[in-house]
Amino acid sequence: MKILVTGGTGFTGKALTLRLLRDGHEVVALDYKEGIRTDELRQAGARVVIGTVTDPKAVEACLDGVEVVHHLAAAFRELNVPNRYYDEVNVGGTRLLLDAAVKAGAKRFVYCSTCGVHGNVENPPCPEDGPIRPADYYQRTKYEAEPVVLRYHAEGKIAGVILRPAAIYGPGDPERFQMIFRRVARGAFPMFGNGKTLYHPLYIDNLVDAFLLAMEPGKGDGQAYLIADRDYLTIEELVRKTAHALERDVVVRHWPVWPLVAAGHVCEKVCKPFGIAPPIFPRRVDWYRQNRAFDIAKACRDLGYDPAVGIDEGLRRTAAWYRDNGYI
Repeated sequence: MKILVTGGTGFTGKALTLRLLRDGHEVVALDYKEGIRTDELRQAGARVVIGTVTDPKAVEACLDGVEVVHHLAAAFRELNVPNRYYDEVNVGGTRLLLDAAVKAGAKRFVYCSTCGVHGNVENPPCPEDGPIRPADYYQRTKYEAEPVVLRYHAEGKIAGVILRPAAIYGPGDPERFQMIFRRVARGAFPMFGNGKTLYHPLYIDNLVDAFLLAMEPGKGDGQAYLIADRDYLTIEELVRKTAHALERDVVVRHWPVWPLVAAGHVCEKVCKPFGIAPPIFPRRVDWYRQNRAFDIAKACRDLGYDPAVGIDEGLRRTAAWYRDNGYI
């Protein structure tokens, strides 16, 4: 098939695009900027288009002959932009893309949301119909785009499926787990709080498997699915498993979390007017104090989702990639 992947030069989009190409599909990767090693996509046979999902011409230029749209592009942790920017990209961009996909005759629309729409999980594990508590503009606007997708599906315009990934990690991404690996590699990890906060990882290959399953006609139509690895764990367990993957000893020292919470809010407010990435920000601090643990039974039942790579193997592969590429 011919497939469009928005956000196609990012970590997840690139992994999905390369798998689709290996499976023999024709892929167009749309993104607003060049990503890390985007040339790999071109060399593998993808058509890479640099443009935004808020630009009708860029979107229409990508959709000729496309049968399936994987919509991963989103405004996330943007600097020096007004809050309405998140609405324009995450909600408006989704609506624009849906209109263009319907006009072009696409048959299926897979929307990548986020587990973050559930906020802090008070009664783990959280299912898809659990409380919706987005904590910031990114999470709120990602959730507000979900009923847009479902409305187009209900009106019979295009089949829609929603995936809510947990904490994605794996080889190819220099950002998400790099800080954890670097601190562990130094032999000491500062743990703010008691370390018992729950965390639900998602290895990149497992997520790509879910995207491919959601492409299949009739699977998951009109539904939302939480996608994560089989098991969740505490953040201190994650740190110690990372040390095992690196074959290093690590000392975990505990500190109060509330001074870090205050520092995160102050840093974000001070840095934002200058367009500077804050060293600490509320979302990063939330890692220490907000539970993320999800029930993936619905995806396993409806989609046939079966996460094959567990945390120990995933961390081992990620550690090897970080080392091979000079990140640790």
